[in-house]
Amino acid sequence: MSNASPEPLPLVRPYALTGGRTKPKRDYPLEALVKTDPDLETGSFRSPEESAIAELCAESRSVAEVAALIKLPLGVVRVLISDLADRGVVQVHTLASADSDSRPDAALLERVLSGLRNL
Repeated sequence: MSNASPEPLPLVRPYALTGGRTKPKRDYPLEALVKTDPDLETGSFRSPEESAIAELCAESRSVAEVAALIKLPLGVVRVLISDLADRGVVQVHTLASADSDSRPDAALLERVLSGLRNL
């Protein structure tokens, strides 16, 4: 009988990925779309997690999708996305509207719902 676990445990705790930070410089909503700059040079990453985020976001993905796909806590992913956006690696698109009665685009909501169902 073996005591080995079926999956290796992570070598780095999530807070270490963010340098101990728990709050991003810019707090993006869950539905904000993240897209990697197509002219990106591959040496722009400080960690494998940043590289994974950039690779995933070659197609626009929501912040929530990114967190689910790379299997990291949402808070950690928000900090990493904020760092990547500050360095120009990714662009983050939010629904910025001054109207308090404005509602999110139905196509965006359908995409988020579809992504959640696929999880």
